Amino acid sequence: MKKKQVIWLTAVIVVVLIGIGAYSGFNRYLGNNVEIESVMAQGEETATSEGAGEASASTGEAVSSDKLNGTWSIASGSKVYWSVTTSKETVNFVDEAVTGSWKVDLNDAASMAGEGVVDLTALDSGNSMRDSHVKERDDLLTVTKYPQATFKTKSISSVPAEWNEGAAVPLTISGTLTIKGVDKEVTFDSSAMYKNEQLLLSGKTNVTFADFGMANPHTVVLETENNFTVQLELVLNKG
Repeated sequence: MKKKQVIWLTAVIVVVLIGIGAYSGFNRYLGNNVEIESVMAQGEETATSEGAGEASASTGEAVSSDKLNGTWSIASGSKVYWSVTTSKETVNFVDEAVTGSWKVDLNDAASMAGEGVVDLTALDSGNSMRDSHVKERDDLLTVTKYPQATFKTKSISSVPAEWNEGAAVPLTISGTLTIKGVDKEVTFDSSAMYKNEQLLLSGKTNVTFADFGMANPHTVVLETENNFTVQLELVLNKG
């Protein structure tokens, strides 16, 4: 092969590799890097019984009210997801800095209540530049001034009196979501599950940026829908 041909071929290869690298970096910056993990999915995994006719706690045995009633605290493994849909795809942010509690009383569902706090400084989309943009801008989260988002329940409806181990129970949870010091009444379409002495709670609601005095975070490259989703994936321990 002639020297000029070798130089030309090398140049083409270099340009292609640079292009691939640039596209990958661009795609990572604009695209989604966080997959949502459902606590319901892990709770529905059933254990294998060791002997014939021997039932495990995962086969749907009734759960007594004394196991459920009481105060439950948000534990390790809990996550809150914030999802924004762009003209490219849905981009998820995850936050594992979640604390709070849930009072359960199957004998008096009207007295059931819960509250939670999310540390927004821990918000992570898998891209530090994007995270800084969302957290630091005055027309977005401004976490230096408003580092927390909170939720406090007002009502929890459709609570059954009987639960089975490992079975998802549908719930409707209404309350006040506070972001940047602004309160918004929201309803989470939820489900709960008792599994291995833990409560698992999954819920989702939709709000808009304007609800909390924020601007739509579109870019010159991507358009963004005006609403975003808040999704709770919580693990709770009793006591």
